[in-house]
Amino acid sequence: MIYAQKIHTDFQIKTLKDLIKLKPFLEDGTLKVNKSQIARELGKDRRTVDKYLTGYEKPAIRHKGSPIDDYYEIIRELLSDENQQIFYYKRVLWQFLKDNHQLCCAQSSFRRYISRHPEFQQYFDRRKKNFNHKKSHMRFETSLGQQAQLDWKESIKFTLKSGEMIDINIFVLILSASRFRKYHLSLTKSQDILFSFMDDAFETFGGVPREVLTDNMKTVMDEPRTQYSKGKINMRFQQFASDYGFTVKPCIAGRPQTKAKVEAPMKLLDEIYAYNGLLDYRELNELIQRLNERINHQVHPGTGRIPIMYLRKERTHLLPLPKDTIRKSYQLITTTSKVNPSSMVTYHSCQYFVPPEYIGKILSLQVYDNYLHVYYNTTMVAMHAISSKKLNYLEQHYIAISRLTLKSRNCDINAVARQNLKQIGALFQNE
Repeated sequence: MIYAQKIHTDFQIKTLKDLIKLKPFLEDGTLKVNKSQIARELGKDRRTVDKYLTGYEKPAIRHKGSPIDDYYEIIRELLSDENQQIFYYKRVLWQFLKDNHQLCCAQSSFRRYISRHPEFQQYFDRRKKNFNHKKSHMRFETSLGQQAQLDWKESIKFTLKSGEMIDINIFVLILSASRFRKYHLSLTKSQDILFSFMDDAFETFGGVPREVLTDNMKTVMDEPRTQYSKGKINMRFQQFASDYGFTVKPCIAGRPQTKAKVEAPMKLLDEIYAYNGLLDYRELNELIQRLNERINHQVHPGTGRIPIMYLRKERTHLLPLPKDTIRKSYQLITTTSKVNPSSMVTYHSCQYFVPPEYIGKILSLQVYDNYLHVYYNTTMVAMHAISSKKLNYLEQHYIAISRLTLKSRNCDINAVARQNLKQIGALFQNE
């Protein structure tokens, strides 16, 4: 059977797409077209007509550049192996660029951008933390004012911008209902520090929860709670709890999910690694406080509420703070003292020696763990055991000022300094 085929010999050019029909005739020279005339009839540019006559097809998907492309080199530098800053999560990198480089885009867009660039995605793949598959557990919520959860993020290695590496600890106390939290940065985790931080958190909350859920940290528990033992609460911490009116609820060792409300927020503190090598200790403190403010003012993913807004409702259900006379014994009081010409500061009518380069400067004094800690700005310049002696020297500091006093004399300055210390009855360490 032979089928008749209808051949179209008439061409109608109504759109740019129709111009492709003319391409075969242009190639074999059987047809000449007036491109300018076609452009006028279609209302297009002559160059556009020429492009479509040669077979151009407009793509179905428009590929346009991302505004994040402007940050490509910054991202590449931040994620390089030579950079001491660390970004465990894409969220942290997004926040860092937003805070420090004026990045303006949604976090979801940024995450997609990183995922589409293998050179960046590999960085995060290498730094994925090991997640253990644990047994599921039932989520539970507590009533308003009922509970707060306590924890420390311990022994974080951080490099100051001076190059000094320090171990820092971050305290957090979070109200279980509102998820409002208070962070504090510290170089130690002593009990005096813990009491002071908790008192400050309770003041910020506007009251005291009825119970505090905690793990088996040594400043709280003398003996850990286990599946088979109730454990033993430290007597001094129990006294603190009694004074403030809350009950201590230790978790069973090895069950961090019991404190899930405080364990999850601690992951947010991984953001400080993004500032490794960029801050001094004071600036690190300020970063922690900014992070604290930001988290309390944004929607919590688990509750859908803004913690600081819901705190107003929870505050009315908290227990009142104890009297100031009780609280003062747990607070770290900061006082100041001007260093006299003998390189001494005064605390409770007793004098304590500091390095001679601070003569004439005003230093801050704090007492905790039965020691006097002396600071210039945020740098600790001396630490003395609290003493009833009128004069309290450290041998190395006394020798330093002796060198300034006796620099023109030809004598054994160390021997003279030690002899003088003996004569004034000061305590010092023997070599």
